[in-house]
Amino acid sequence: MQLFIGNKNYSTWSLRSWYLMSKFNIKFAEQQLVLDTPEFYKTLKNSFAVQKVPALIDGDLQVWDSLAICEYINDAYLSQAAWPKNIVQRATARSLSAEMHSSFMALRNEMPMNIRATRKVELSDAAKKDITRIDDIFSQQQRIYPNAWLFGEFSIADAMYAPIVLRLKTYQISLSEPAMRYCEQVLNCPVLQLWITQALCESDIVESDEAGVAVS
Repeated sequence: MQLFIGNKNYSTWSLRSWYLMSKFNIKFAEQQLVLDTPEFYKTLKNSFAVQKVPALIDGDLQVWDSLAICEYINDAYLSQAAWPKNIVQRATARSLSAEMHSSFMALRNEMPMNIRATRKVELSDAAKKDITRIDDIFSQQQRIYPNAWLFGEFSIADAMYAPIVLRLKTYQISLSEPAMRYCEQVLNCPVLQLWITQALCESDIVESDEAGVAVS
């Protein structure tokens, strides 16, 4: 398999697929491209109808979109282990993952992932509302599964929310105590630490993702 991803410092959707596959020890060749460059679009155009990352090639199959890739890996390689076994928990995990996939637009726009940076931003009311919802999700799941992943064991839901945790760190956003416990769980994961370490070694700049005022 080949997984095409963007800059590890900035590419949130790339992280989600990479994180799931790496966490479950799925073997794949990583093809990293620099975002917003002619080479980025040229390379993807040769293989995919949609020039976006992440994108996966497995034999003759092409899969794009982070959630679609996670679902495919779960079906083809993990015997459904990437979702909770309990049908109620599984439905909730899918709902939260879909919410992450389609919502939180103000947060995404105003707090782009930028692992190398420590920043302060002036947030809109819409972004603050998004953060409150994130706090509610993390806190609620921590009450059910203390000091653990969102559904006890690592799942696609955790992969979907990992970039949010990294954004909260970059922009120094504090949540309630239970929600911060979940953030610590994510940040202390050795697999995510590998992504962070590699992101810190990058030097490319994507100006559109350089939001906020630097904090020393």
